[in-house]
Amino acid sequence: MAAAGVADFWSGLDAAAAADFGERATPVVYPAGRTLAYTGQVPDHVILIRSGCVKISVVSRTGREVVLAFRGKGEIVGEQSAVDGVPRSATVIAVERVEALVLSHDAFRAFLLDHPNVALHLLRLLSLRLRDSDAKRVELSTLTTISRVATRLLELSDQFGDEGGEISLPLSQEELAGSTGASVESVGRALQTMRTLRCIETRRRRVLVVDRDALDALSRAGG
Repeated sequence: MAAAGVADFWSGLDAAAAADFGERATPVVYPAGRTLAYTGQVPDHVILIRSGCVKISVVSRTGREVVLAFRGKGEIVGEQSAVDGVPRSATVIAVERVEALVLSHDAFRAFLLDHPNVALHLLRLLSLRLRDSDAKRVELSTLTTISRVATRLLELSDQFGDEGGEISLPLSQEELAGSTGASVESVGRALQTMRTLRCIETRRRRVLVVDRDALDALSRAGG
């Protein structure tokens, strides 16, 4: 998530804090498909992603996966449980190979006490995530499916897109549906419309944003 010039947790650390974090942490590699944390799990560590991407999701009472977010390079996972001590509220799965730095909760809290500027940076990120969550609630109740899909693709392009416009994230239609509160069939129709309008091109688990302005127009059209 990017906002107000702050892209992620790691970018907010100065050289001394980054070096100290690295000294306290343990490097870990997670293969694609590995579950890093489970909903309801008693928390004991935070994970800083150095490369790759993870999916954060929950399963609804009807058994449907709801995708809350994707986190990539420089972002931190599990920091909320480190702060409040509450069991994990979502499951975290490596979408692709992930290289990470892992820090126990005690070590992470000690790190924040030794670097109060980082603690303020973390507080700001948590606030931004809360605002983003509120915005998504409004989105679900006011926007059409095609507008929600267009909005999510724009967000993913900002977060994971390369210079050519390709979203470098192996994203399935099921995951896109889970992140927009729409059915897989509705998402499929929305993607077909976007392809017809030459907003995007798709291939298996890949999306290329061809016309960002047109996609932005679709994101604003519903409501």
